[in-house]
Amino acid sequence: MPAENKNITSLLAEISARYSTQLTPQWLLVHIGDQKLYVVKHDRAQCSYTVSTSRFGSGCKQDSLQTPTGAHVIAQKIGQGKPAGEIFSGRQSTGKIADICYSAETTGQDLILTRIMWLKGLEQNKNSGEGCDSYQRYIYIHGTQEEGLLGTPASHGCVRMSNQDVIELYDCVDEGAFVYIH
Repeated sequence: MPAENKNITSLLAEISARYSTQLTPQWLLVHIGDQKLYVVKHDRAQCSYTVSTSRFGSGCKQDSLQTPTGAHVIAQKIGQGKPAGEIFSGRQSTGKIADICYSAETTGQDLILTRIMWLKGLEQNKNSGEGCDSYQRYIYIHGTQEEGLLGTPASHGCVRMSNQDVIELYDCVDEGAFVYIH
């Protein structure tokens, strides 16, 4: 990965200091402003992926369709071994493969594809608890059929990735990995 952006470097240091007891050896930073997900190890971004967060902005309120901020963990991983583009409904494989849209246009759907990393908030009354719970809001890192919109806010709250990237990420992070959304 090229030299880290100075802002990302200082943000990683701030998160590392603030959450030192909760960090896992490898953890994730989702940077909403950059529409990037960084894989962090030894306090350095090892690689990054282009993502798409909510088109409604960031926020933790139930039914807001916004991407929740703050400290999370990957509570559950779903989809091991499924093909790229596999459609999930209610976290269950449908056996159907989505048509991927590579142009920068919406399909009008927010399909969940390929892999699911289900996030659980760690901050009581912010992203955990009544009216704001990321886990109860079904906030995931997942593959998308709208790959042409990656790099722009377009989801309904989740963190979308390309299908190949979400497979790669799924295979390199464990359940329980720390995730910080900023």
